[in-house]
Amino acid sequence: MSSAKDERRPAGELEAGVLAALWAASAPLTPGRVQAELDSGLARTTVTTILSRLHEKGIVGRERQGRGYAYFPVQDPHGLTARRMHTELDRDDDRGTALARFVAQLSPDDERLLRDLLESDDSQGTAAHGPAEPGGECLLPESGGR
Repeated sequence: MSSAKDERRPAGELEAGVLAALWAASAPLTPGRVQAELDSGLARTTVTTILSRLHEKGIVGRERQGRGYAYFPVQDPHGLTARRMHTELDRDDDRGTALARFVAQLSPDDERLLRDLLESDDSQGTAAHGPAEPGGECLLPESGGR
């Protein structure tokens, strides 16, 4: 017999599912609509809690719809990945060492891509890539400016 703890989803899986539903939508979604899109058996209150936590983290925005809210993503998946990378760097007391170890662990293809992006950034300037992320510059042309 498995315990409730054994049946729990891995950390972040519920948030990832909710975000995927929001990214796939063409308009803001209510918690009930997100619940229907997930088709996972989650209670609407659970979906509402996840959306509220994502809103508190600044990952989703919301607008009034009736007595509740409809939610929408504030960044695309690539922008969210960049934000998470910045968050991890901000947690480290030695940003330089963390970046050096990150770069040292890149595959040759990723290292080449990063060099190309940095060289492109140097020659074109950051303004060509849209607004910067809060707390850092937008280095990746494909990031959509977020």
